[in-house]
Amino acid sequence: MYRSETLTNPSPALQLGIIIADLHRRVHLIEADIRAEEERSKVSDQLSATYPVLARELRQRRDNLLSTISVLEARRDPAAA
Repeated sequence: MYRSETLTNPSPALQLGIIIADLHRRVHLIEADIRAEEERSKVSDQLSATYPVLARELRQRRDNLLSTISVLEARRDPAAA
């Protein structure tokens, strides 16, 4: 198979790997946003009533992405699950 064919018609395993890598990148971006929001508000205690709503929402989004990554990794490598 030629390289151009591989790029235009990636295998399902390669597609899944690309998706997982992209989700990991998004998790890192969200974690940076959480840190920035905590620094901006000067509140990092999640149990505090003054903890930023945006940081809470970002944490939930990050947790959902991490859950999705786990499911996709299990699909990619069923033996590891």
